[in-house]
Amino acid sequence: MPPILQRLQQATKMSRRKILLLVLGCSTLSLLIHQGAQLSWYPKLFPLSCPPLQDSPPRPKHMTVAFLKTHKTAGTTVQNILFRFAERHNLTVALPHPSCEHQFCYPRNFSAHFVHPATRPPHVLASHLRFDRAELQRLMPPGTVYVTILREPAAMFESLFSYYNQYCPAFRRVPNASLEAFLRAPEAYYRAGEHFAMFAHNTLAYDLGGDNERSPRDDAAYLAGLIRQVEEVFSLVMIAEYFDESLVLLRRLLAWDLDDVLYARLNARAASSRLAAIPAALARAARAWNALDAGLYDHFNATFWRRVASAGRACVEREARELREARERLLRRCFGDEPVLRPAAQIRTKQLQPWQPSRKVDIMGYDLPSGHAGPATEACLKLAMPEVQYSSYLLRKQKRRGGMRLRPEPVLDNPPPRPIRALRPGH
Repeated sequence: MPPILQRLQQATKMSRRKILLLVLGCSTLSLLIHQGAQLSWYPKLFPLSCPPLQDSPPRPKHMTVAFLKTHKTAGTTVQNILFRFAERHNLTVALPHPSCEHQFCYPRNFSAHFVHPATRPPHVLASHLRFDRAELQRLMPPGTVYVTILREPAAMFESLFSYYNQYCPAFRRVPNASLEAFLRAPEAYYRAGEHFAMFAHNTLAYDLGGDNERSPRDDAAYLAGLIRQVEEVFSLVMIAEYFDESLVLLRRLLAWDLDDVLYARLNARAASSRLAAIPAALARAARAWNALDAGLYDHFNATFWRRVASAGRACVEREARELREARERLLRRCFGDEPVLRPAAQIRTKQLQPWQPSRKVDIMGYDLPSGHAGPATEACLKLAMPEVQYSSYLLRKQKRRGGMRLRPEPVLDNPPPRPIRALRPGH
């Protein structure tokens, strides 16, 4: 046989051998996939298979948390999660001195003097304040985990405009309470330095301790510096639009159980009190006016998704789905087979009636079914308790625990001015 034919035959045999090996390899891999659940090393080969939730906390639960509660970002729901966790574990919650009402004398820079002495030293802090790193670190113990939450600025601004329309002078000046009119020419209505002016311009930046009058268009370095400061302090920046995924990351960060982050949605506006969808042009105008907030949100939204990818997106999505399913079961146990948010006027349980910012805004809440009592009902009550009632309850409880029931309120060395009484905490 000529040499060239011999080489062709050898090449054909090698090709057939490679094909056979490829087929055998694919068959083996298919078999491993189907039988992999019985193989101890299968999860190492396929990391998207997550460990069971009940086995996931590998370390003791973290008990010291400071949550910067930003405005109109689902912060009240996060606060409620932290309040309930603190109660279950007999932890001390930092609460404002009565002179500050239910927030730490916001909009002033936070001071440890604003904290009621019966709530010091604290394990948990979750009420509204304007961030001051040095003062918070003076109050909270070493090892405290700092977290906060941001919301897409256009949606957040629509909520701020609606909620604070009767309190913020810039919003009150707008004819017919028109958000579109305000965003068409915000400088015509806005006055920097007015009381509650921060609700009308870069509120996220203000809450985080930044200068809400700075513009990233004029000073890009300022935004970069503010982002750096937030990253230095906060171990997690949650994103309101991805609330359940945020709670999965929070649960992992703190080594908490799934039950520790179950929640009822609090301080939600009725559909009649909000825009169903913000027109694109209006959203662009809101982001342009709140450019500092937009820069913060865009950066930390990207950071959030990098963190999700690092944790394993399939794992986070699975845990978020299990969280939603467990939450629905809890809501049905507490509020009936078809739990629905109700207007405050329809809520019979006084402790669950949410505060209404004005006659033009309806804040919804849950109510307990009639005829229920006992420890389970108490847990359900706390699940849906608004901020004002829960803060007052915790302060009374901690004063009794500290033996301060009959003592007069202490006089602060540096008493804050009393805020305008008409305005309750924003959420």
